[in-house]
Amino acid sequence: MTKQIRQLDRVVIRFAGDSGDGMQLTGDRFTSETAQLGNDISTLPNFPAEIRAPAGTLPGVSSFQVHFADYDILTPGDAPNVLVAMNPAALKANLVDLPRGADIIVNTDEFTKRNLAKVGYASSPLDDDTLAGYAVHPVALTSMTIGALAELDVSKKDAERAKNMFALGLLSWMYSRPYESTLRFLERKFAKRPELVAANIAAFKAGWNFGETTEDFAVRYEIKPAKMPAGTYRNITGNAALSLGIVAAGVRSGLPVFLGAYPITPASDILHELSKHKRFGVTTMQAEDEIAAIGAALGASYGGALGVTTTSGPGVALKSETISLAVALELPLVIVDVQRAGPSTGMPTKTEQADLNMALFGRHGEAPVAVIAPKSPSDCFHAALEAARIALTYRTPVILLSDNYVANGSEPWLLPDVASLPDLRVEFATAPNGEDGTTFLPYLRDPQTLARPWAIPGTAGLEHRIGGLEKADKTGDISYDPANHDFMVRTRAARIEAIPVPDLEVEDPDGDARMLVLGWGSTYGPIGAACRALRQRGLPVAQAHLRHLAPMPANLGAVLRSYDRVVIPEMNLGQLAQVIRGRYLVDAIAYNQVRGLPFTAAELETMLEEVLKNV
Repeated sequence: MTKQIRQLDRVVIRFAGDSGDGMQLTGDRFTSETAQLGNDISTLPNFPAEIRAPAGTLPGVSSFQVHFADYDILTPGDAPNVLVAMNPAALKANLVDLPRGADIIVNTDEFTKRNLAKVGYASSPLDDDTLAGYAVHPVALTSMTIGALAELDVSKKDAERAKNMFALGLLSWMYSRPYESTLRFLERKFAKRPELVAANIAAFKAGWNFGETTEDFAVRYEIKPAKMPAGTYRNITGNAALSLGIVAAGVRSGLPVFLGAYPITPASDILHELSKHKRFGVTTMQAEDEIAAIGAALGASYGGALGVTTTSGPGVALKSETISLAVALELPLVIVDVQRAGPSTGMPTKTEQADLNMALFGRHGEAPVAVIAPKSPSDCFHAALEAARIALTYRTPVILLSDNYVANGSEPWLLPDVASLPDLRVEFATAPNGEDGTTFLPYLRDPQTLARPWAIPGTAGLEHRIGGLEKADKTGDISYDPANHDFMVRTRAARIEAIPVPDLEVEDPDGDARMLVLGWGSTYGPIGAACRALRQRGLPVAQAHLRHLAPMPANLGAVLRSYDRVVIPEMNLGQLAQVIRGRYLVDAIAYNQVRGLPFTAAELETMLEEVLKNV
């Protein structure tokens, strides 16, 4: 059957089903296929916190959204153009996000009375006017998959599980995706069970052939590759990029890397990834708890390694005492906080930016640390390198504030030239530094960085005290002298404030904007997309994004005061806005949400347009 091929510039697809339907795998494979074609990509996985929520219920719905285009994009998309719904729960949970006219591919086999009742449908939405205005494609995914595998030596249960591959084959055909890499992936994944390799490949091909032959799908779509800088690209998640940034920091510093971590969503993938890189001098330890994890990491730093610990908000709370100890010891330490919705256990698989206050101020006493936030999945690589650079150069803990949206989202990453990465080598103290030539002064500071010497334990003649009690200037002896304590507290604070960070860059193409939108972390994409849309409509708006939150860029105050209005969107209740108001006396407008979901570009565009009317 000859079918029409239509060119598109962008598409947003959402795969949704029960948490056991393999939607994350399906979305990940579709994304990998799309990356091979050179499209720009942004993804948004969304899944329940429970290991296995009750099947067929709304709390158990898992989804994966992928936005791909022939131009540079900034977000996973506000609303899907296509929804693949594996059951009634998936349909009901996601229908509210679909614009009229969107395509809905539904697995009709799962629309039984029992499954409909589980989610409150009195009758099937496929039989009434619930889906009026949408392009509905009913497909018996389960029974067709079972039929396609009837001659293979697999159980009915295993055949049913392959229905996600049928769906992937259908969507791969619809959007002209290459499928060879998926077939190779299936061969590797099920290498120990050849019957499952055959079953999943057969299901994938059955879905592809169904698209090719059915009359329900009369159009096939193509999206041309995006124009991107030349080089080698890899589709990468934020957690993977951050992990490779830590590996690169170890290589560029010439130091062994030690990760002390306790598994916690959504940071656990960093532990999993780093455990694969022993050949680069990376040692990983899964500790018995959060406190042990950071204690081991700080001990590794004391011993001359790059100490790293990874966690989420609840873990940072437990680690705070040891972070304060690292401040007192003045040793390098990287603390990765992949933020999630809180407080307490909160919503472990949902995103939020509510740990900023804790990162900036959440320790006892005056215990300032450097704080950095990556803006996108690929930026996590460079943010990790920057965190390591500051930690090693200035002998300070650095908190790297990622979040669930950045950590699990993915995008194309241009592989950097290793030789172009910063040189992070450090010099350890090897000889006494006192004026008498025989004394070692562990708190005699570098006049430029205010960093103290880093002496490896066991180096002859460099024995010195460590511990949390206040140290005397230069000698490091225990001191209760009021003047010394005042000096040490101010010096530690000055060391952080003296860290040179790049000036804040402002995106204001025409130079006539009177309103500045200031963001940090993962709000970069939605803010950028909203500002781009406003400018295309002739509305001038400036955008700036903070990577360094402590210390802040030296020109930030001047930038803020050069605009009539400053708007700060955050996925919290206004934490950066409070800091900006207090430090710079700028009446910033806070726009906040704490829904466990990222902003959409459309909602920010609407809000910013309203603010512009009053500028």
